Amino acid sequence: MSAILAIICGLAVVGLDQLTKYLVTVYMEPNEVIAVIPGLINFNRIPPNTGAAFGMLAGQTWFLITVTCVVMIMCIAMLIRKTFDSRLMFWALCLVLGGGLGNLIDRIFRGGSVVDFLEFGFFEFPVFNVADCAVCIGAGLILLYFIMDFVKDARRKTDIDAINAESDTEIEQENTRVGESNNDN
Repeated sequence: MSAILAIICGLAVVGLDQLTKYLVTVYMEPNEVIAVIPGLINFNRIPPNTGAAFGMLAGQTWFLITVTCVVMIMCIAMLIRKTFDSRLMFWALCLVLGGGLGNLIDRIFRGGSVVDFLEFGFFEFPVFNVADCAVCIGAGLILLYFIMDFVKDARRKTDIDAINAESDTEIEQENTRVGESNNDN
């Protein structure tokens, strides 16, 4: 059942990503800006992005394709092997996988570039796309998973230390009673 959910989630992300990119490239002129929610979100058809986040590694198509494939293989392996017992991690991996596939399709079929068009109108931030959103949300959820796991482990260690301290106190008290009992005899 979880494999079907992972496939559906991944396909939904890829489908929405590719549909929005298609609509932007067909219905918007280059450098055209449409205020979707004025002052908040714009569609901005910028020139194709040949790099990664913030335009880094521009023109490094094969490197970006390789990194994307490695990350996707790791996500698939984790989903198949179920190396975790968390719905949060499950959905995080599905989002990273779907977003990675969306941008991978662009890099392979759009000459190494990615279509970016989502823009915040309320602060300066690079233009991005649906696949980028999925990858960032998924990565954020993975980070949240590890933070929660760290906190849980820290609490468990604190609980164990408290139990050990209590046990040590009880042993000391028992030793004291035994010692006093021996002194009485």
